[in-house]
Amino acid sequence: MKNIAAGARAVCATALFFLMNVGAQPAETGTPLPGMQLAGQGSLRFLGFEIYRARLWVSPGFQPEDYAAHPLALELAYRRDFTAQAIAQRSIEEMRRVGPFTAQQATRWQQALQAALPDVKAGDRLTGLYRPGAGTVFQLQGRTVGEVADPAFARLFFGIWLSPQTSEPGLRQSLLAARTPGQP
Repeated sequence: MKNIAAGARAVCATALFFLMNVGAQPAETGTPLPGMQLAGQGSLRFLGFEIYRARLWVSPGFQPEDYAAHPLALELAYRRDFTAQAIAQRSIEEMRRVGPFTAQQATRWQQALQAALPDVKAGDRLTGLYRPGAGTVFQLQGRTVGEVADPAFARLFFGIWLSPQTSEPGLRQSLLAARTPGQP
């Protein structure tokens, strides 16, 4: 049971990272930034327990196969408590699925992410705003809590949810539902 709980916490931590936003925290039906539109939403579950609900907002012209070329916002509404350390550790593990990076980058990014993110409680909403070529800004409940100003980090981080190499292809499909070719 301890391993299951630790795994669930790690997954939640990863989700937390992705859902942070710059600017005002969006209302349940609002957009995180002007001009963005909801692309899709879904839930992450682990052993039947809901970890978080995710919503993806994209800018006009967004193409899933080239997600890293477009500004976007990912919001995670947590259903469980997670520490910033657990979120940062799991994020680095998931980023390795998306693309290669050095041990030094992993250490630097994990430290930066842990410093940028707060611990989250059930009910917290974290939003990540992806800024191509600049990095990621994170917000909790509409208040900026941190930033990782590294474009390589940001691309791999958002790839946790948007890359075809994600560990959660069903969630990816739900997030990209309105943007996937062949979908109504």
